[in-house]
Amino acid sequence: MSISVFDLLSIGIGPSSSHTVGPMRAAARFVGDLDHHQRLRQVGRVRAELFGSLGATGHGHGSENAVLWGLEGEDPETVDTDTAPDRAAKIRSTGRIRLAGVHEVGFDPDHDLVLHRRRSLPFHPNGMTFTAWDVDGSQVIAERTYYSIGGGFVLDDDGSGRPKVRPDPTAVPYRFETAEQLLAICHQNQRAISDVALANECARRSEAEVRAGLLRIWRTMADCVDHGCQTSGVLPGGLKVRRRAAELHDQLAASPASDAAVDPLAAIDWVTLWALAVNEENAAGGRVVTAPTNGAAGIIPAVLHYAVRFGPGVDPANQDDKIIRFLLTAGAIGAIYQQTGSISGAQVGCQGEVGTACSMAAGALAELLGGSVDQVENAAEIGMEHHLGLTCDPVGGLVQIPCIERNAVASVKAITAARLALRGDGRHTVSLDKVIKTMMETGRDMKIKYKETARGGLAVNIVEC
Repeated sequence: MSISVFDLLSIGIGPSSSHTVGPMRAAARFVGDLDHHQRLRQVGRVRAELFGSLGATGHGHGSENAVLWGLEGEDPETVDTDTAPDRAAKIRSTGRIRLAGVHEVGFDPDHDLVLHRRRSLPFHPNGMTFTAWDVDGSQVIAERTYYSIGGGFVLDDDGSGRPKVRPDPTAVPYRFETAEQLLAICHQNQRAISDVALANECARRSEAEVRAGLLRIWRTMADCVDHGCQTSGVLPGGLKVRRRAAELHDQLAASPASDAAVDPLAAIDWVTLWALAVNEENAAGGRVVTAPTNGAAGIIPAVLHYAVRFGPGVDPANQDDKIIRFLLTAGAIGAIYQQTGSISGAQVGCQGEVGTACSMAAGALAELLGGSVDQVENAAEIGMEHHLGLTCDPVGGLVQIPCIERNAVASVKAITAARLALRGDGRHTVSLDKVIKTMMETGRDMKIKYKETARGGLAVNIVEC
């Protein structure tokens, strides 16, 4: 299966790709299928059940509202983040919902939207089942199970408790699943990783469309950073976490020490700021780019901002091309994780989210700074190796503590990984494929309480305010 960069870097809303974006897409797919088969008008009642991690932490991750919006046909990329909360509140107050935006039925969230906090489906901890009955409530019209496998990716159940994989039929020129295969392609064709990724994307759309789409993703990332740097206050959810990015931005903008000529480490303060800004926006339910998940959404934007502002060889004349190549390389690395590993915190812990994002950003930065394909692979491996075993333990089930700061620290790690790899010749002992395999084995050994259930780690050792 060929994974597109636009699947891994998709525009959506916070606070979670697996718990917000995925459920919204699944709910929209359910009513969309009913409409497609001309059965929507027969529906008198629907019920949504969320299992495993979705049930355990769905409330803190905005899963309930996401399901409501999805049932009304909203899409994560276009849903109005300002008015959507009011629409969800109206559904609750009136007990009515517009399926696919056109067919209104009664809906009682207390009975028709169920979060099973201790029940899981066998294939994946992020499972959902949607059921539709006729107007009399006596006959089931349709029942579907979906799995939100991380990064907003949603798989249908094939009817036997296993996922129904819908392979991309596009015949791409360079098909790869592993880093070893990708490196072989690059060496055989004397092409950079971004070249290979671009050629594959151009099998789906024109190069002009690829470039425009990637620059749109970059603008969304930049807008997210800008909005986060201008917004203060307290994040929603009950923890009363104070937003810090706006204050930090003002401090850096006003301080002479924020100039790299005065303080050689000033760039790190800016990287920290950019990551905090994105993840505060994500925690507030704002518009973000899943990169490759929402919980890790700040790392790639922060490192790319670093490359644009502080990286050598990036100027206005070639900035767009550098941005595009960065995102293409990050997407190629992310595709390896998606095909051979996992980017789901509920499945393998935060090593699969923040670790993967760090790996993607490190490899992309290494290429942008002139690294060989072997150095790029080395940078990506370093980025994951030093996140192995990282747990997903959100306090209060919210994507705030430790998630926001974790993105800032991982962004700095990505820069360190890239620079370390560039000081070598690409030869190293642990390959990217081996570190992904180790990540998956570590995830299988990790206790369930450390995998996005809010039942272990910081989630039980920090008193909620």
